[in-house]
Amino acid sequence: MSDRGETPAPRWGARRQAWESRRLKPALSRSPERRPRFSTISDVEVERLYGPWDWESSPDGEPRGGAGPTAVDHHRDPLAAGRWDEFDAARDIGLPGEPPFARGIHPTGYRSRLWTMRMFAGFGAAEDTNARFKQLLAAGQTGLSIAYDMPTLYGYDTDDPEAEGEFGTCGVAVSSLADMEVLLDGLPLDRISTSMTINSPAAPIWAMYIAAAEKRGVPRAALEGTTQNDILKEFIAQKEYLFPPDQSMRLVTDTIEFGTRELPRWNTISISGYHIREAGSTAVQELAFTIADGMAYTEAALGRGLRADDFAPRLSFFFNAHNDFFEEIAKFRAARRVWYKLMTERYRAENERSTWMRFHTQTAGVSLTAQQPLNNLTRVAIQALAAVLGGTQSLHTDAYDEAWAVPSAEAALLALRQQQIIAEETGVANTVDPLGGSWFVETLTNETERAVWRYLDEIDRRGGMVEAIKAGYPQREVADAAYRFQREFDSGERVIVGVNRFADPDEELAIPLLEVSKASLQAQMTRLQRLRRDRDASAVESALAGLREAAARPGSSDSNLMPHFLRCANAYATLGEQCRVLREVFGEYREPVAV
Repeated sequence: MSDRGETPAPRWGARRQAWESRRLKPALSRSPERRPRFSTISDVEVERLYGPWDWESSPDGEPRGGAGPTAVDHHRDPLAAGRWDEFDAARDIGLPGEPPFARGIHPTGYRSRLWTMRMFAGFGAAEDTNARFKQLLAAGQTGLSIAYDMPTLYGYDTDDPEAEGEFGTCGVAVSSLADMEVLLDGLPLDRISTSMTINSPAAPIWAMYIAAAEKRGVPRAALEGTTQNDILKEFIAQKEYLFPPDQSMRLVTDTIEFGTRELPRWNTISISGYHIREAGSTAVQELAFTIADGMAYTEAALGRGLRADDFAPRLSFFFNAHNDFFEEIAKFRAARRVWYKLMTERYRAENERSTWMRFHTQTAGVSLTAQQPLNNLTRVAIQALAAVLGGTQSLHTDAYDEAWAVPSAEAALLALRQQQIIAEETGVANTVDPLGGSWFVETLTNETERAVWRYLDEIDRRGGMVEAIKAGYPQREVADAAYRFQREFDSGERVIVGVNRFADPDEELAIPLLEVSKASLQAQMTRLQRLRRDRDASAVESALAGLREAAARPGSSDSNLMPHFLRCANAYATLGEQCRVLREVFGEYREPVAV
C-alpha cells in the first residue's frame, strides 16, 4: 500500500511499450547487445531492465512493493525533497535513454557497449609516452588520454629556464609539432579517440594534434576525441592558468566555434569537476561548480552567435569518483537531471543530444596514500565501481603507486585490469542501471540535486560563474570544505586506513618507481635544437606576427585564433613562442590575495 492508503495502479505497460519502440529498438539496430543472453554465475537470466513494474503486483493482484523513494517535485523547491507524496517515478526517474536521464543516456546501458577504458598516461619525452600508449592499446585499452608535463601545461618549452627540473615528471613534454608527431607515431588516429588534459595552452596544443594528423593523411573532420580546455576550474582549483579570465574565456570560445565548424566528432571542451574535487571540495560543490562552469561556456558560445544545438551535443564533462560509494553514484545521476533541465528550460535546446550529460570519470588521486600503497588497489576498485554504477561513458583508474611517482608500466597495467575485471566478472554491466529505484540512492540523488540548485542560484545572484570566480566565491567554498575535511581527519573522525588508523610504524616502501631518464631529456633537447636550426625562420616569424595581430583584436568570429595556431604549428613555431606572444598581448593573471 502507498502512504496515501491507495494501491498504486500498474501504469508502466504503455510507457514501456513506447520506450521499446521509440528508444530501445533504434538503439539495438545501431549497436546490438554484446551477447544474446546475460546471466548470473548461477545461470539466473538477467533482464535488460528492472523497474517498478517488477513490483507493482503479484500473481494474486496484491502490490509487491511499497511507495518509492522521494524526489524533488520542482528543482527550485527545497521543501519538496523528502516527501513521499511528491514522488513520481515516471517523471523523476523515468527509463534509460529518455529524459530526465537519471537512469543513463543510453537505453541499453553497457549491454551493447562497455565504457571506454581510457588510461591517462604521459611521462618523459614523446618517445617514452608513445611506447606506453602502444603497450596499453595492446593490453586492451580502448582510448588514449594524454598527460602533459608541467612546462607544457604552463606554455613553456623544455629548454626554457622556467622549465628546469620539471621535464616529463607528471606527463609528456610537447614543445612543438615535431614532438607531437613523435608522440602520435604509429597510433591509429582514424580509429580511436584521444583525450588531452591541457587547459591554458589547449588551443595551440590542439592545433599541433590536428596538424600532425593531417600530415599523416587523416582529415580533421575524421578526428575523434576531447580537449579538456576548461580554464574556469583552473581559477577555482588547479591554478594552472596563464591569462586573465576574460582573455582565457576567449580562447575557449574560439575552440568551441572552430570545432563546431571544422571537427564535428571532437569534443572541444571537457568541463572538469575532477580537479575541483582534488582541491578538497565536497561532491555537491564539485557538481555545482562544474555545471556552473558549463553554463558559462554555453553562454559564451551563444554570445558568439552559435545556437545551443550547434555545439552542445559535443560538450562533455569530467568527474571524480571518490570514496563515499553511494554519494558518488547519486552525484552522477543528479548531474544528468540538472543538465537536462538547464539545457531544455534555460538554453532552449531542441536536439535531445544537446541535453545529454556525457562524462568521463577518473578515480580520486587525492585519496591515494603513500602509506601502505597496496591499499590503493581497493580504493580504486570501489571508486571505479561507483563510476560504472553511475553510468560513466569512459573511465581512468589510478595506479596504486601514484602517490609516489608517475605510474610504472606494471602498476598502469594493473589499473587497467581493474576496469576489465569490473566489466567482465562482476555482472554489473549485465543490466541497465542496477541501482535505479533504490530508496537510498534515489533519495540521495534528490538531496544532491537540491543542494546543487542552491549553489547555482547563488552563482546566478553573483552574476554568473566568471564574476563569481573573480570575486573568489567558489575558491572560498572549496577551501572551507577542504579545511573541514582536514580537521575531521586530524581528530580521527574521518578515517584513512593505514594513515590515521591501522598504520604500520615499521612500514618500508618496497614498490618499483618509474624514473625519467637523463637520456629522455637529452633526446627532447636535441630535437628542439634541431627544430630551431632547420625550420623556415621567416615562416615562423610571419605566423607569430599573424597570431599577435589577431590576438590584439577583440574576440569574435573574424578574429578566431585557431587558424593562426594551426599556421604556427605547421611552421613549427614552438609552444613557448606562441604563449609568449599571448602573454605580451593578454597579460598574465595573478590571483588576488584572499582576505
